[in-house]
Amino acid sequence: MNAPTCVERRDWLRRAALASVGIAGIGSSLAQSAWPAKPIRFVVPFVPGGTSDIVARTVAAELTRQLGVPVMIDNKAGGGGVPAMQEVARSAPDGYTVILGHVGSLAVNPYIFSNTGYDVNRDFIPVTLLAKIPSLFVIHPDVPARNFQEFVAYVKKNPGKLNYASAGNASAGHLAMEYLKLATGMFMTHIPYRGTGPALTDLLAGRTQAFSAGTPALLPHIRSGRLRAIAVGTPNRLPALPDVPTVAEMGYKNFESVQWYGMLAPAGTPAALVQRLQEECAKALQSPATSERFAGDSATIGGQPPAEFAAFIRREQAIWKDIVQKAHIRPD
Repeated sequence: MNAPTCVERRDWLRRAALASVGIAGIGSSLAQSAWPAKPIRFVVPFVPGGTSDIVARTVAAELTRQLGVPVMIDNKAGGGGVPAMQEVARSAPDGYTVILGHVGSLAVNPYIFSNTGYDVNRDFIPVTLLAKIPSLFVIHPDVPARNFQEFVAYVKKNPGKLNYASAGNASAGHLAMEYLKLATGMFMTHIPYRGTGPALTDLLAGRTQAFSAGTPALLPHIRSGRLRAIAVGTPNRLPALPDVPTVAEMGYKNFESVQWYGMLAPAGTPAALVQRLQEECAKALQSPATSERFAGDSATIGGQPPAEFAAFIRREQAIWKDIVQKAHIRPD
């Protein structure tokens, strides 16, 4: 029997390689078709009660109904979201662990931490934007200011006298307030807390004087009169607060501060699973219960494909890199 020629040998190796890829592809396809076969863990890098937690739980409830398995919220607070991101980056890329990313963890942390142990653009796959939430700026009623202009004037006359609370370093509220300080030239002392809930407790008690957060956490307290809304960070006024002006219309042109939240999976998660997650999230966001809840908070729902969310993150990173440098935002 004649020995195979070099051409025959290369052809045989090519066919063998194609066959092995086909077998692997079948196995991967079968595994993905069975997804989800167990509960999905949705990590939230903040304590319960804040805007991030509300967004995640609203979407998780609908996903649980749609998928037939529990989508369980796992609150992993602390460290500006870095420990939670580290844990998810090391998780198996099998569609059973996802994380809620937001402006702080995705667009600011890369520029304020020298080494997080992960790269947000390399170690995670954007699934979809879930929601954009308007930022509100509120003060305690004891502050001698009835509106935004009076507040800015008072702070400038009393630099360092007032303290503002946040849900933690690099939280959306921290960033919004630092951006506002940069735009107006005010100086207030930052008091970081471990979440919106604890920060609100001290604000309502008058132990801090100013705060910024999303509509879900603040609207009830504004409507009850326990907090005074002085401005919104959106380009236009909110239907829920038509008498509250935007920062931009107060003379600070192009000022915009909007909180946003999205879902990400560990790098290496199969594209088919990422697409399935995105499609299920889009469906959940369009459900009557979710859309009604977000409409009441003047939120804009997402659901776009992964590539659009990835492009959105890159744009936000460019914006916040500049703000971080100008405002000298630090992790502590």
